[in-house]
Amino acid sequence: MTSKVIEVVGHLPTLLPDGPEESPFTEANWITLLAIMDTVIPSIARGKSTSSIELNQRTISEEEYQTTAAHLKETVVDPPNAKDLDEFLAERASDIPGFQQLLKRSLVFYAPQDARKGLGFILSALNTRIGSRILTGYTTPFHSQPILIREEILERWRLSYLAPLNVVYKQMTTIAKSLWLKTSPTFHKVSGYQPIPHHFKPKSSHKYNFLQFSPGEEPEVVETDVVIVGSGCGGAVCAKNLAEAGHRVLVADKAYHFPPSQLPMTEEAGGIHLYENGGAIQSDDGSIVIVAGSSWGGGGTVNWSASLQTQSFVRKEWAQDRGLTFFETAEFQNCLDRVCDRMGASTEHVRQNHGNRVLLEGSRKLGYHAKAVPQNTGGTEHYCGHCTMGCGSGQKQGPVVSWLPDAAKAGAEFMEGFTVDHVIFDELSGVKKAVGVKGKWVSRNASGGVEGPQSGRTVREVIIRAKKVIISCGSLWSPIVLLNSGLKNPHIGRNLYLHPVNTVNMVFKEDVRPWEGGILTSVCTTFENLDGLGHGAKLEATVMLPSMSLVLRNWTNGLQYKTTALKFRHTNGYISIVRDRDPGRVYKDAVSGHPRVQYTPSVFDRGNVLEGVIALVKIAYVEGAREIHLVNSGVAPFIRDSASEDHDSPNPGITDPAFAAWVKDLKRIGNKPPMAGYASAHQMGSNRMSVLPQDGVVDPEGRVWGTEGLYVADASVFPSASGVNPMITNMAICDFISRGVGKELSGEKES
Repeated sequence: MTSKVIEVVGHLPTLLPDGPEESPFTEANWITLLAIMDTVIPSIARGKSTSSIELNQRTISEEEYQTTAAHLKETVVDPPNAKDLDEFLAERASDIPGFQQLLKRSLVFYAPQDARKGLGFILSALNTRIGSRILTGYTTPFHSQPILIREEILERWRLSYLAPLNVVYKQMTTIAKSLWLKTSPTFHKVSGYQPIPHHFKPKSSHKYNFLQFSPGEEPEVVETDVVIVGSGCGGAVCAKNLAEAGHRVLVADKAYHFPPSQLPMTEEAGGIHLYENGGAIQSDDGSIVIVAGSSWGGGGTVNWSASLQTQSFVRKEWAQDRGLTFFETAEFQNCLDRVCDRMGASTEHVRQNHGNRVLLEGSRKLGYHAKAVPQNTGGTEHYCGHCTMGCGSGQKQGPVVSWLPDAAKAGAEFMEGFTVDHVIFDELSGVKKAVGVKGKWVSRNASGGVEGPQSGRTVREVIIRAKKVIISCGSLWSPIVLLNSGLKNPHIGRNLYLHPVNTVNMVFKEDVRPWEGGILTSVCTTFENLDGLGHGAKLEATVMLPSMSLVLRNWTNGLQYKTTALKFRHTNGYISIVRDRDPGRVYKDAVSGHPRVQYTPSVFDRGNVLEGVIALVKIAYVEGAREIHLVNSGVAPFIRDSASEDHDSPNPGITDPAFAAWVKDLKRIGNKPPMAGYASAHQMGSNRMSVLPQDGVVDPEGRVWGTEGLYVADASVFPSASGVNPMITNMAICDFISRGVGKELSGEKES
């Protein structure tokens, strides 16, 4: 079969599906919620004095305004003029229509019911005199307080000895910051941020022909040799291998495909169209935010191109400690090399941007080991920081660009908009033999898009009958599919590893434009094996889009936060990312059926994260950062004294007494949540591979224990955390699994 190519001429906006019609709360509770949002992102105006009481506006004195303006002129390249600054400061969250719409969508569509009810209870209490007295110390309802008092209340919640109030503070400030950064009409104008790369050149791409079905009451039945549920890094490799081996392959995914002409998306649209749960999932205790791709091509559509192979200490653990000897064989290395070669993964064409140069040079000055990170960019330079919202250039050789088109050339078929409910088993022989999957398919609308209402789109129940079933839905959804299918293995969903991170932001004198250039093109590995067993921290640059970066900056008050946001173009972000020793679990929400996560970074893993954070702040100092900010509400930022930049005096480096005292304080305070914020972009291990059925979910060939014909091929089969960005390890394991499935199918045909 020939590969069809679609030509593109320019960037097209991506519209959103209709939001909810109903409100998540009563009118009174909604007013109180917006009052909280407007406290975090308030309207700020200058007045003759600060004594006037304003409920919905934060008034600052002319002196404070001029001090702020002067500070921005001193620290920001091309600071906003007075008119633009006034407009920016005057902007209030609730006055932005898109903000309210996105807030409502987030609460109705993406918040678990119990979390929404809990928030509703707090909002109701804040509307009463007794509840307000308990939660705020005042009898006046929250929404009737002036903003200065509301700011004081939020600060009390931050410092409270009651953990639930700490969590409410953290969640409310995070939601307000995130949604404002995604919808603000003034931020881009005054910050210099460009949502579309200035060098953007959309590239022609493969034209997918997706299966279509007409309306009907009875289930549509499709037959194939292999159905692969999921189009991400694992499923795509399986599709290529099995189709090229001559088998009929159907790849089905609940997501929809977006061509390069619609990429990269805006942060608002990308969160909804390209990510799970509108952009993020919170663990049950709120200690960690999980970001997971949910797009055609899975995480490979939105990842950062990093292509690191599995390290020796991880291979040794999996092979020797867990008995999975394959991981120390030459064949596993062949699998690793094969997937890297297909994507042209190398460091040869990497051009380091400012953020990654800081990591490399700062590591050198401190005697740390750092190196360039291979990129899966087909042997070409890929100087783009927006790929986490999809790659419009087509240079990133993820599933959509490489593996799935290869599969199409070999005859594979594709199905978008198909949510699998469960695996179908034939148990007549006394063995659970997988013979297909059943789920719901939703078409595109009449104009070929997925925006607007669902009415007018075809919804059809579909059964896919197959000789082999491969579940490649990722570490959050694959366990849910297995549980929905009636499997009782107690390991399903357990042993979830997340590579938790803490973030460090560094503000520099120069205009670094952090959204430009490759995202993760360098790594410091000095601290990756702190316990001698492969557990420790890597130091990496991180994505620098506003809603993924500035959302992590600590909030003290509205003026402080808006001033901080204007320094975005001078800021680089970094992560201390650990190979976690202690896992959590995924389970099914009883109401929505969606994945829920129980995970709290352990004391052991937090200690390793902190070691990496301390190394990062030292790198920041020796590289001349003016400000060092942690995602930790208990730690004030380090602000470099201008006197320390006196070039006539000996440079004390990290022995500078003021800096050393700050680091000592950081060590004392620590990074325990919810004070410290954790995030994860890697999910692994929730259907782990094992030698014995009592120790895991799949056998060494990826076959689900206790079944025939059912396989899992994604990062959920990792025996433990990979310690590196999981894409290459995932692809290599799935390369091995799918080749085994192909041989088994060929043997069945011959017999």
